[in-house]
Amino acid sequence: MAKSERFEKVYTQGKVTVMEIWVDKETGVNYVFHASGYSGGMTPLLDREGKPVISLIMDK
Repeated sequence: MAKSERFEKVYTQGKVTVMEIWVDKETGVNYVFHASGYSGGMTPLLDREGKPVISLIMDK
């Protein structure tokens, strides 16, 4: 049985210093991933009111 991927990368910029946006396909929550050199981190993407950005999840 094939395992489906829960996260989908929807945006990327940069080569050495990388900024990406990932979407959790189960919840729709958007995450920002930033990496520079050997370090990196991921956090929920927030709107101006401090609430998580949620993407519409399309049914398969």
